[in-house]
Amino acid sequence: MQRFSIGKSSWAIVVLWAAANGCPGQEPALPKPTTYRVAMSDGVKLATDVYLPGNGAGKHPVIVVRTPYDKGRQTMLAQRLTKHGYAVVVQDLRGRFQSEGEPVIIFANEGIGGPHQDGRETLEWILKQSWCNGKIGSWGGSALGIVQNMTAPVAPDALKAQYISVAFSDYYSQCAYQGGAFRKQLFEGWLRANKLIEKNLETYVAHPRYDDFWKRLNSENYAAQVRAPAVYVGGWYDIFLQGTINAFQAVHYHGGEGARGKCRLVLSPIGHGVITELKYPKRTDQAPACSDALLWFDHMLLGKDNAVAHEKAVHYYVMGDPTDPHAPGNFWRHVDDWPPPSRPTPFYFHADGVLVRDKPPQGNEEKTYTYDPKNPVPTIGGQEMGQLLGPADQRRVEKRPDVLLFTSEELKEPLEVTGRITAKLFVSSDCPDTDFTVKLCDVYPDGRSMLVSDGILRARYHKSFEKESFLEPGQVYELNVDLWSTSLIFNKGHRLRVAVSSSNAPRFEPNPNTGRPFRADKETRVAKNTLHLSLRYPSRIILPVYEAAVRK
Repeated sequence: MQRFSIGKSSWAIVVLWAAANGCPGQEPALPKPTTYRVAMSDGVKLATDVYLPGNGAGKHPVIVVRTPYDKGRQTMLAQRLTKHGYAVVVQDLRGRFQSEGEPVIIFANEGIGGPHQDGRETLEWILKQSWCNGKIGSWGGSALGIVQNMTAPVAPDALKAQYISVAFSDYYSQCAYQGGAFRKQLFEGWLRANKLIEKNLETYVAHPRYDDFWKRLNSENYAAQVRAPAVYVGGWYDIFLQGTINAFQAVHYHGGEGARGKCRLVLSPIGHGVITELKYPKRTDQAPACSDALLWFDHMLLGKDNAVAHEKAVHYYVMGDPTDPHAPGNFWRHVDDWPPPSRPTPFYFHADGVLVRDKPPQGNEEKTYTYDPKNPVPTIGGQEMGQLLGPADQRRVEKRPDVLLFTSEELKEPLEVTGRITAKLFVSSDCPDTDFTVKLCDVYPDGRSMLVSDGILRARYHKSFEKESFLEPGQVYELNVDLWSTSLIFNKGHRLRVAVSSSNAPRFEPNPNTGRPFRADKETRVAKNTLHLSLRYPSRIILPVYEAAVRK
């Protein structure tokens, strides 16, 4: 959600720029837009720049970009799109930069969930203009993609295509409160950096549960109303990975006429920024045609019979060990559906620290550790932005006494894990509320423990995110921790590792363990948390083991 960096955040979006650049050389003067003050139904006027191709005459298909980051930053993009015959409309969101409006809940005024429908009304205004031929596409990543998700369910039929990159679909679970825990570094950090704290933070803190406020802002709930097909572009280490997947599944399989069955999903080994500790080969020769946004728009808005028209719906990069040229993985797979065929395979945690496939512990063991909110486990890598992100080495935090490790034997054969990952924990605590975190790591032969994915669950939400259910001392509870999704071949000679703890900060705001309302006060308690490892309480991680051959 940072000011979106095209060169850093997505290979797919880089293709749009590269395809439009033409031959190297001195760029012509940047186009000058005509700026309009487009009035919404409540009288608030939104600053809107319009760029027209050629001499501005005639009617054209339109690509619209709506942004909280200053419309003036999109001039170079407009230049490239107008070269290809598209009119371009770029608009500052309500209350941002040159647009009018009091401080608002960001993303809540675009079409669903809020008091205004600025996205829909802007599209209707475009349709009335003399330069619009009646066909509209929308484009953008991160915040610009979120805006598209929020607008799509109420858009007029003239919206024929969307290109949505690295965006959430469910505001609550993918942005604000993943696993019921506040995403402090990402969400609060972004609000502060973009001067959106006023009204926003106070409102979000007042809604820590998945209540009606959040349900209205969950675009997945409106999928049946979406009629414009989209390309959904995401990354295995992106902050909104699961939102990209969920949005595709919701609209592609359950969308309205025009969108259902006509979407695309593209998943790359990227993050919301630069990954530094592992560098995956790009394999651009294998990349799908729809990773080029211009090809997508040319097909959908101009009716061109190009490669996009003949490709499959789902395209995902299967990661492998990028440091070993002979390792399996690091290729694109092109299929019809997501998720791919897999077998949910349990890997059980044993008291001796071993992670064992298909074999639960036979005894009656448990492990207890102390979690102090004032000394949380520090975040290293993962699905973050603005710092070290992606597959980072976890050994520095794995040495802590409040981190429980479970490591498999060396793999005798490669193992592909592709799909959604869940950890099933049996736990108890002496506090009414606490958190439980789970990390899945790929342990390399040299000892590096490289993060694959992680998750968290705030214990008070172990039954439902809509209603709190506090813990009783001495009672064992079953928790399901969502680690989102991945596609990775663990190479022969590598090991799988799972780390269980109760904090991951500042990625997630540490739980004070008191059971009091979120941020009610600054009081904290030290928790004694127990992970049960027995035949009766077999804590485990469930991995989607790919059913087809793992080598390519």
